[in-house]
Amino acid sequence: MFAIKRLLISGTKGGVGKTTVILGLLAALKKRGIDVAPFKVGPDFVDPGHHVRVTGKNSVNLDGWMLSKPYNLGCFRKYSENADVAVVEGFMGLFDGYDGKSESGSSAQIAKWLELSVILVVDAGNMARSVAALIRGFEDFDHSLSFAGVIFNKVGSNKQLQYLKDSLEDNVKMPCLGGVLYDREIAIPKRHLGLTTLHDNRLSDKDIEKLANIVEKNIDIDKLLESLPDKKLGSPTSDEMPLNVEKIKPVVRIAMARDDAFCFYYKDNLDNLEAAGAELVYFSPLKDGRLPENIDGIYFCGGYAELFAAQLSNNSGLRRAVRERSLEGMPIYGECGGFMYLCRELYNADGNIYPMTGCFPFSTRMLSHLRTVGYREIKLKRDTVVGKSGQTVRGYEFHYSELSDIDVNIENIYSVSGLFGQKNVPEGFLINHTIGSYINLHLGGTPEAAKEFINSCLEYQKERMVKQ
Repeated sequence: MFAIKRLLISGTKGGVGKTTVILGLLAALKKRGIDVAPFKVGPDFVDPGHHVRVTGKNSVNLDGWMLSKPYNLGCFRKYSENADVAVVEGFMGLFDGYDGKSESGSSAQIAKWLELSVILVVDAGNMARSVAALIRGFEDFDHSLSFAGVIFNKVGSNKQLQYLKDSLEDNVKMPCLGGVLYDREIAIPKRHLGLTTLHDNRLSDKDIEKLANIVEKNIDIDKLLESLPDKKLGSPTSDEMPLNVEKIKPVVRIAMARDDAFCFYYKDNLDNLEAAGAELVYFSPLKDGRLPENIDGIYFCGGYAELFAAQLSNNSGLRRAVRERSLEGMPIYGECGGFMYLCRELYNADGNIYPMTGCFPFSTRMLSHLRTVGYREIKLKRDTVVGKSGQTVRGYEFHYSELSDIDVNIENIYSVSGLFGQKNVPEGFLINHTIGSYINLHLGGTPEAAKEFINSCLEYQKERMVKQ
C-alpha cells in the first residue's frame, strides 16, 4: 500500500491548450525530481507519445466507454505504482464523452472512478468577468467532483490576468493557480488528425526546458501540490482487474509495423498480445526491404499512411512480401492507416495515385474534410482471427479518407453500431486471413481478441512448419 497524489488536467472544451499546459507541468515536476505517472483520457494516440518524450515513462489511455471500470482501475494501478504524482490529461471538455445524456467516456467519469482532483484549463483569450460565470457553471454541474483550481491559458497580458483573478473573488470556490500568456512559439502544430505526433514533431530538450520554465514562472506548483491529498492505493479490490500479469513464454512471432507512417497504437494492445504469447518484432514499411524472418502474423496499426504514400509505394519489395503472406493465409490485421496500406492504391489530396500492397482490391481516397468520427461497437458476424462469431469489441473511428471501388464479393465481417445506431457502411473486410478496417480496436476491453489472434497465428505456424 502506498500514497500518491493524483490529478486530472481538463478543459472547458477542446483546443484550450491543455496539452501544452500538461507537458509543461510534467516537465516542471520531473525537473524537481518528482516521479510522475502520465495518463490520457479518451481514444487519442498522439498526446501519450508527447507524455513519454517529456517523462520517459509509458503513458496509457483511460477510457470509460471502450474499457470497463475494473480495467481502468487496474490500468491506473499498474502504471502509477511507486510514482509520487499521477497526472491525467483529459479529453475534449471535462464533461464531453460518448453522448450528451450521460458521463460515459468523459474525463469527469474517470475523475470520479480514480478519485482525481480536477484542474480546469480555460482559454481566457477575449474574456474578462464572464470567465467567472463559465467556471461557476463547471463547479455546479457535478458536485461529486473535486476541483483543485483553474489555470488561465492564452492570456493577453498580466493586466488581463489580474482582471480574471479579480472576477473569481466571491464568485467561485476553486482558486486560480496561475495564467499562461499567449505565446505562438510554444503551441504544438496541428494537422488533420490532431496534433503532430512525437515521431514528426519531436520535442527537443530545449523545448521541454522552455515549457518547464513557463509553468514554473506562471503556475503556483507548490500551492497545487499542497492542495492534493495523498490518496492511498491499497490492495486490489474485487472490482479491479489485475493487469500486472507476467508475460508468458512467446509461442508466436508477430511483425508489428511501427515508424513515422504507422504510429497510432494503444499500449494495452501490445501488452495483451504479449500476455497471450506473442513476441512482437518491429519493422518499418517505410525503410525495411523485407519482413522480419520466421513470423506468424502481421499487425498494421493506424497513422499517417497518406503523408508517406510515395515512400510506402516506392518500397515495392515489402509491398509484394505483405501481399504474398496474405495470399498464403498468414493472419494479418490492419486498422485505419494500416488498412489503407493493405488496399490496392491510395489517392492523396492532390489526386496522385500510389500503389499499396493490394491485399484488398479497394482504393482509398483522401478528402478535404473529416469523413467520420466516433466510438464504435463491433459484433463479429463470423469466426475470425480477432474473435469468435457474436463476440463484441469496442473501438474508435476517425479518418479523412474513404473507400472506393468496394468489391461486394469481399466478405464484410463487422456489424457496427455507434452513437446513432447501426452503421450501414460496410466495415471489417476479410480476405484469406487478412482483416482490414478503419476502426481502431482497443483490446483492453476484450482481451479474448488478442488470444484469438495468437491462436490463429499458431495455426498458421503449424502449416508453415509442415511446408518447410
